[in-house]
Amino acid sequence: MLAYLIRRLFAAAVMLVVIVMVVFGIFFLVPKWAGVDIASSFVGKQADPAAVEAVRQKLGLSDPIYSQVWEFFKGIFAGRTYSGGGDVTHCAAPCFGYSFRSEQAVWPVLTDRFPVTLGLALGAAVLWLVFGVAAGVLSALKRGTIWDRGAMVVALSGVSLPIYFTGLISIAVFDIGLHWIDSQYVPFTDNPARWFESMILPWATLAFLYAAMYARITRATMLEILGEDYIRTARAKGLKEQVVIGKHAMRSTMTPLLTMLGMDLGALIGGAILTESTFNLPGLGRAVLDAIKNQDLPIILGVTLITSLAVLLANLVVDILYAVIDPRVRLS
Repeated sequence: MLAYLIRRLFAAAVMLVVIVMVVFGIFFLVPKWAGVDIASSFVGKQADPAAVEAVRQKLGLSDPIYSQVWEFFKGIFAGRTYSGGGDVTHCAAPCFGYSFRSEQAVWPVLTDRFPVTLGLALGAAVLWLVFGVAAGVLSALKRGTIWDRGAMVVALSGVSLPIYFTGLISIAVFDIGLHWIDSQYVPFTDNPARWFESMILPWATLAFLYAAMYARITRATMLEILGEDYIRTARAKGLKEQVVIGKHAMRSTMTPLLTMLGMDLGALIGGAILTESTFNLPGLGRAVLDAIKNQDLPIILGVTLITSLAVLLANLVVDILYAVIDPRVRLS
């Protein structure tokens, strides 16, 4: 187990370096090759030439590429000092960039928005796992019955309907119409009870989409596993159906679900743009949307890095859970 963990941690460290280099290339090299003035993108198109030149000096855009990559990478772990145009700007570690348009470091913006997105992603993940997996298992065990067909119809609806549609419908029905839930967002630190109430509709809306996909995957995987020899052997030994399903079949079913969960949860931590926009949640998704409207490139760069690192971390956790669920993985 220890050797397996060391291999996975080493692979994650290598992937982290690759991610940083790829993100640097997307935001600094590709625009340069396309003939775009990178300094203008960071300071805004309406800035005067002196401000653009100052930003060019601060970012070191005239330095060799390897020097720019090193300063970019080092800033994440040790901070960075931007000097040029007669002034000096310090960005404390971890430095995910600096917005010269709003004159603030990107990291405080990310940490201010991150708890909202994290709460949305984790709450929705619990709902879609519970209801999605339960619906998928029930459909597999009741194959061909009205329960199976009804669950799959609901699942197909969840996949087909866009979040902004189901979100607005839920607000219109449960908030404006019935007054059962107040969907106006309240920070957790202000009022935990009101925060929980305001997150019910976003959680349910986001979970409806993902639960539908998890239900379909669970059903298909469970049907395949129930036909395996070891399941028939377990039943032939006289084991109770609950033991056969819960201990043997579900253990194999969890492997593809964990793979999906790692990707989905990691991506959502980077911001659920449609859900946050529909329910006016001040999370990372809204931060990206606002940054796109304001052409604030450093914010977009910072959220891109956070999203990539979240996916990397989520998949590292999934790899560890693989080894717990299936010991054969440790030897692979």
